[in-house]
Amino acid sequence: MDAKFDRRFQSFCNSLDALAEARERDLTDSFVLSGTSAKFSITFDLSWKVMKDILVQYYAITGFVTGSPRDVLREAFKANLISDDTWMDMLKVRNELAHDYDSEIVKTYCNTIVKEYIASQPDHILSIL
Repeated sequence: MDAKFDRRFQSFCNSLDALAEARERDLTDSFVLSGTSAKFSITFDLSWKVMKDILVQYYAITGFVTGSPRDVLREAFKANLISDDTWMDMLKVRNELAHDYDSEIVKTYCNTIVKEYIASQPDHILSIL
């Protein structure tokens, strides 16, 4: 892999580690909620971009229609990088969080992010590297 991929992958790992810290925090605190929301969105964006890099460089898959997160997730599923609908659920949550102006949406999803999504990061991707 090239240096750009290495930097992006390292950023993803660092972001995931920072997001995992939410497990140790008070999820009723508004500052923790907003930080968890922001870090989840950043981590998700880095994860699908890392998947795209892997699809292009390891699998020589370049026919993404738009290169959107949805397209990348579909191709990652076809290539067995991911195995269920959890990633599409995470995309939906990430999109909803982009319009969460009063922290109501993050209150709804925070436990799911912390207890389910953090553990759903692509172990298969890590094993390739």
